[in-house]
Formats: sequence, C-alpha cells, structure tokens
Amino acid sequence: MTNDKKIKAVAFGEILWDVFENEKKIGGAPLNVALRMKSLGCEVAMISSVGQDEDGDAILREVEALGVKTNTVSQSETYPTGLVNVILDKNGSAIYEIQYPSAWDKIVLDDYAKTLVGNTDVLIYGSLVCRDEVSRKSLKLLLQNEVYKVFDVNLRKPHYSYGVLEELMIPANFIKFNDEEIQEIAAVWQTPFVTLEENIQFIASRTNTSSICITKGKDVALLLWKGKLYKNDGYAVQVADTVGAGDSFLAALITSLLTGKQPQAAIDFACAVGALVASSSGANPEISSVEIEKLISGK
Repeated sequence: MTNDKKIKAVAFGEILWDVFENEKKIGGAPLNVALRMKSLGCEVAMISSVGQDEDGDAILREVEALGVKTNTVSQSETYPTGLVNVILDKNGSAIYEIQYPSAWDKIVLDDYAKTLVGNTDVLIYGSLVCRDEVSRKSLKLLLQNEVYKVFDVNLRKPHYSYGVLEELMIPANFIKFNDEEIQEIAAVWQTPFVTLEENIQFIASRTNTSSICITKGKDVALLLWKGKLYKNDGYAVQVADTVGAGDSFLAALITSLLTGKQPQAAIDFACAVGALVASSSGANPEISSVEIEKLISGK
C-alpha cells in the first residue's frame, strides 16, 4: 500500500448515538475511525447493526451522507439502535453509560460482509463490540481473513475480559492503547516493567504484534513501527471534549502509515488531528488540512 493507492477499509463494531446534555451525535469508536478515514481519502465501509427505529434510520442517513458505505449495516427488528449517555467532567473528559443490549451487540454477518472483508486492505475493530457473544463470534470469523488488522483497545468497564482481549490482540498487525489501558493489561500479565516504552515492547513480545501505538491524552503519543520507537509530545489546544479524539488519531495514523508516510511524520499528523478533534465538540468535527499543517508547524 503506497501513496498512489486509495486504501479500502472496513470498520467492524458499534454504531450509535452519543447523547450529550443538550444534543446527540453519531458515534461509536469504529464508526468514528471510519468517518475520519473517509475524510482523509479512504474508501470505507461499516459492518454493524442498528434498530428498525427512528434513531437507526437517522444514523444511516447521516453516515451515508458522509460517504461511508452502510450496505453491511443491518437493521434489527428485536434490538434498538445503540445509545450512550456521555457525561463530561470540568476538563472535557468523558464518562460513558452504554446501553445494553443494543443492535450492535447482535451483528450477524451475511455473505456480502464476509466477501467485503476478504477484498479490503485493512480491518478496524475494537474490544467493546465483543461484550456480547453474537458480535464476538462474527468478528472472530472476519479475523480469519488475510487482511491488515488494526485492533483499537477500548476498555469500558464492565464490558471486557482479559482473556477476550488477548484473543483479539493475537491476530492484530497493529494495536492501539491509551496509557491507562496498556498499564492495566500489562499489570494483569505481571509485567516486570514500569515505563510505557518498556511495556510497549513487553506487549509486542507477548502478542507477537510488531506495531503498537499508545496515547497519553494531550501529552504524548508513542509508536512502535518496524522495531523503532517514535514519539510526539502533543499539541497545545483548548479542549472542548475528548470524545472521539483517540479515534481520529488512530484513523489519521493508520491512513498515513499505510499510504507510505514516514513514521515520525505520521505520528505528528495523527496527533494534530486528534488535538483538533479534542478542541471541538463531538467526535466527528470537520478539520481542514490548513488547520492540521498550522498546528504541526506551530505558526
């Protein structure tokens, strides 16, 4: 995959409404990644499920209007479209109350979805969708494909187990954590190490995954890529809320790396995108290339 090829990506997982105090916005980590990758020029499809309800119809219209393919998003007669209550603290950090069960907990694959993943470049998936056995089985089937697999660790208590997390890491070509997530998992695996840099190497060895990224809020991002560590110390912005910032960071990083951008330039670009999302309200604000370049250059 080089910079003369448009990446084809499929995101598997939750598609939902983030419900804030005075409004609701489309969200779900895999959808946020998909939308940002689309905005960066990728061809993107979403595999998920919504309800046969007003919320489901509305979310499909909005996602389709933004250019992400939804013909592999089913509509459930039994389960409602997902809703997440988002509570922001004084710093804009989010606490999530996640409705269960939701339609995205019950994703069942059709033949088209299976074929689609077999003919794509990259599969994006996370851990939250695996809280239910139905969607978990569907994802495990897709992970059998020979495709570049990106695992976005997304720990939302009580919706995960360490055994399932390890099963999701093993097939991944790339894993993204935040600093708290990698430290929690490394501690459960009885790491002898303390620093993020050491624990990246520890996780890489334990899972046989050569590419790992860690974010630490606005402060730092670390990337292990082809055996070498890269770092960005973050960009200063006024935070509106942190919803979706990590998802856009991941989308920008993966798109950059898989289109041939040098790793340091890729992580710098991704950190700028993530910071600009955090400076806006909601998970999917529009961001211009001029804004990104200005933040990176400091001018």
